[in-house]
Amino acid sequence: MRAGPSQEDIRRHNLGALLRHVHLGGPISRAELTSKMGLNRSTIMALTSDLTAAGLVREELPRETGRAGRPSLVVRPESARVYVFAFDVGPDRLVAARVGLGGVILDRRETTRERGKFALDELAGVLSGFARQMRRKTRDDTVCVGAAAAVSGGVRKGDGVVTFGPNLMAHDVPFGEELGRRLGLGLPVSVGNDANLVALAEHSRGGGGPVRDLICLHGDVGIGGGIITGGHLLGGFDGYGGEVGHMVVNPGGRECSCGSHGCLEAEVGERALLELAGRFGPGQHGRDAVRAVVDAADRGDIVAQEALSRVGDWLGLGVANLVNIFNPEMVIFGGMLREVYLGSAAQVRSRLALHAMAPQREHVRLRTSALGDHATLVGAAELAFAHVLADPLEVLARVST
Repeated sequence: MRAGPSQEDIRRHNLGALLRHVHLGGPISRAELTSKMGLNRSTIMALTSDLTAAGLVREELPRETGRAGRPSLVVRPESARVYVFAFDVGPDRLVAARVGLGGVILDRRETTRERGKFALDELAGVLSGFARQMRRKTRDDTVCVGAAAAVSGGVRKGDGVVTFGPNLMAHDVPFGEELGRRLGLGLPVSVGNDANLVALAEHSRGGGGPVRDLICLHGDVGIGGGIITGGHLLGGFDGYGGEVGHMVVNPGGRECSCGSHGCLEAEVGERALLELAGRFGPGQHGRDAVRAVVDAADRGDIVAQEALSRVGDWLGLGVANLVNIFNPEMVIFGGMLREVYLGSAAQVRSRLALHAMAPQREHVRLRTSALGDHATLVGAAELAFAHVLADPLEVLARVST
């Protein structure tokens, strides 16, 4: 016979749940917390007191209530005091940010990155250097409670090793371990696939907030997919779930960086679009090059229009397959796919209507990323905060010693 959860387990769970409400929803009154969490007022008061004493939240009188009687105190995240480092390693850029509790970007650094070999020492050195710069600007009473990085590649769940990343030229790279060593904070650096973290970000803070089943298609050079089912990220056995870019949509089609042919990434990715538009060549890459094709199509360029139409057909076929399999309520396009979708929405919707089964496509909504270029950073920050939200007081006690 298994024993039920102890009082300490229940308290830990409730502390984490309350902090999550404040972290994701922003300032909230004790009365609202009582209603949302289904706990009595004295329990909510005890929980907020513990989190306030730990320096994770603060309580204030509301500015205006408009109601008679004693107002309920408002609980706010201590965004300026408690923070994480979030990193984004993309094909063309390196970004580091200091993100406060509540999802506030407090500081940010960015530099361009030349495409080519994944130079671990150099990349970890640049990002850790950015983190040290930002940390020197913080107050003495601030505390870093986590760090995480989004990378464009497959990340092994057990140890955060980037096992494959054709568009980053990365294979079996212990990126999190090396970045953690360079940071010198005594904290592990979590690493996640960028598309998965974009899905996490859109679900928690973007346009997919109230949606429990959604798919994010995100890409710069290639295409990745983050899949939320029942409110949870689909990771797969080893953490490689969501590699929808390597779903074959055109057998015998274009060669893909993975070694196969006709993958969604090969037919829809940056190179395919630029080649079809007659714009592929030295220095012709990145989001600016993709936007240039979309802009040219808007201005009536026939070649650009035909390129977007062709790419939109394959993208629509891929979306139809995903809608048939996962039955999402929403599909979100991010990264350079945001521009591609905006330029080829008619083709995508046409393919969806033709190839997706009626019950699955009936309620699905197609949207572009609400978080834009910040999506990967926001997702990395949420990954870094996950440990704090699971056990707030334990994490804070560990990093404060």
